[in-house]
Amino acid sequence: MKQGKMCKLLQTLIQLVIINCAQSNWDDWWTYDGISGPDFWGLLNPEWHLCSKGKRQSPIDIKPPQLLYDPSLRPLQIDPNKVSGILENNGHGIIFRVQEQSEVRVEDNLVEESSVHIEAPPNRIQLSVNITGGPLSYSYTFSAIYLHFGRTDNHGSEHSIGGLTFPAELQIIGYNSDLYQNISDASNKANGLVAIALLIQVGNSSNMELNHLISLVQGIRFRGQNTTVKGLSVGDLLPERVHYMTYEGSLTVPGCHETVTWVIANKPATITAHQLFLLRKLMQGESDLPKAPLGNNFRPLQPLNARFVRTNIDFRRRPGEDCPTMRKNMHYQVNSKHIKI
Repeated sequence: MKQGKMCKLLQTLIQLVIINCAQSNWDDWWTYDGISGPDFWGLLNPEWHLCSKGKRQSPIDIKPPQLLYDPSLRPLQIDPNKVSGILENNGHGIIFRVQEQSEVRVEDNLVEESSVHIEAPPNRIQLSVNITGGPLSYSYTFSAIYLHFGRTDNHGSEHSIGGLTFPAELQIIGYNSDLYQNISDASNKANGLVAIALLIQVGNSSNMELNHLISLVQGIRFRGQNTTVKGLSVGDLLPERVHYMTYEGSLTVPGCHETVTWVIANKPATITAHQLFLLRKLMQGESDLPKAPLGNNFRPLQPLNARFVRTNIDFRRRPGEDCPTMRKNMHYQVNSKHIKI
């Protein structure tokens, strides 16, 4: 009896949320916990039905013994050009969006983009950063960076490795510029997006580009606050681009479109304890109503559902070790019974 009343109460609350969402911006209503959390994303908005019914969802737990070795996977290529954009606290997380560059004038090694001036060396002046190679058949244009982190060191990443989670995860997002005009057009289309996931652990230092981003977060403590980022080198965020794991999945935010090729970097980056402390001071709400801390902005793990995860990491056996190699001596041979002489 009590369980029935609780179910009816929950249904009523969800209906109230849906009514309120219909009267305002949908982005204001989804969260990472409670009745507007991941378990209910697919119920809040019919356009988000894949969040609850999709079979190729992200994130996932990557199980090393089940990785499929694919030696044909190439190194990932990211243009070395630096970009500028806006770093924002949107109430769900920290997002860097590359600045729309509609007009460019080159003069004395200076790029003028509307009212923003960016110093750039010769031969490096470019409107976009392209992502190619790796498992990708198309060229993708860098669009955004998402940063997920926890309120404790135990869990902050969205993906996990063999059940092991990390304090944070940085995701580099690009859209298929061979087929689509922008990220909005590509996000719900076939082969629309690439997401490069960089797992982050606590260390004594972090790389220069990660320092660049985190040094600005004190100015975006509350929802809606943003700040300008200049001269960010996207490729330098990654410790290496040769070895990785890859699978086909989805966005990890509503509407969970199954259009993403995920690339998980083999080596994690590091972040200092102080930098994590700064991130954990950020809030979900605006300054007059801060709400809860912004941390724990990760979606729960999703089932693999008959998908496979490929890698070009070759765990070769070393002398004296029992670890099996990833290479297998496999080939096709015609059955001699079917050969006519």
